[in-house]
Amino acid sequence: MKVHGECHCGAVAFEADVDPDRVTLCHCSDCQVLTGTAYRITVPAPAQSFVLKQGRPSTYIKTTADSGRLRLHAFCGRGGTPVYSAAVENAPSYGLRVGCLAERASLVPSRQIWRRSALPWSDHIADVPGRAGE
Repeated sequence: MKVHGECHCGAVAFEADVDPDRVTLCHCSDCQVLTGTAYRITVPAPAQSFVLKQGRPSTYIKTTADSGRLRLHAFCGRGGTPVYSAAVENAPSYGLRVGCLAERASLVPSRQIWRRSALPWSDHIADVPGRAGE
């Protein structure tokens, strides 16, 4: 599936090919802090399919909490939107942040990881009263 992504302010834009059956919802504490919310949803894209169409993301290299591996996190330096993560060197794929993809409604998570870090209420958000707009 061809996907098109863009940061919130439009400074960074990209496209890639993804397998929609490989969407992952991660509850790890790193993803909670890096997103500012309860979890992150990511889909891998082979490095050879990733094309930066506009701008250049800023990057941050962090040590992954459990494995100690280094990961590069790319984000819009102007507006802060997370764009992807990848291995620091010779990345075979990019972990695209589903929220910045135009096709996000079609990218349903097929698995959850790091459930031991899940916030207790995150399984029950459908029970929270809501409305269509503010």
